Amino acid sequence: MRSDAGTWTRYLVPLGRVAFAGVFVAFAPANFTQQGIAWGASQGIPLARVLVPLAGVISLLGGLSVILGYRVKIGAWLLVLFLVPVTGMMHNFWAVKDPMMAQFQFGFFMANLSRIGGAFLIAHFGAGPFSLDALHTESRQR
Repeated sequence: MRSDAGTWTRYLVPLGRVAFAGVFVAFAPANFTQQGIAWGASQGIPLARVLVPLAGVISLLGGLSVILGYRVKIGAWLLVLFLVPVTGMMHNFWAVKDPMMAQFQFGFFMANLSRIGGAFLIAHFGAGPFSLDALHTESRQR
C-alpha cells in the first residue's frame, strides 16, 4: 500500500471494487440454471446451452478477481468481454416493440455502458490498496 494514500482512499477503493463487481458474482449462478439458459435462448443467443454458462463463468471469474483485487486488470477485461455482447444482445432496446419494455431495456443498456466504463477504469488503474495485487507488489519490494 502506498504510504501517501489517505485513510479514506484505503477504504473507499476496495469498497468501490466490491460495489462494482458484486453484481457480477451475485447474478452469475443464474447462467447455470435451465431458466437462465432458456431466457438466453429466447433472446436469440446462439448455442445458449454453451454460451450462457460460459458467460456465467466469465462473469464470476471477472467479478471475483475485481472484488479480491487479484490480477484485477485481467478480471476487468473479463468483465468487458462479458458485458459487450450481453449489452448488445440482451438489452437491444431498439428492437423491442412494446414502448414500456423498450424503456426498461434502454435503462439496462445504459447501466451496462456505465459498467463497461467502470471496468475500463479498473483495467487502467488497477486494484489499489487492500488487494491481493497490492500485497503481491509489497512482498516483491521487500
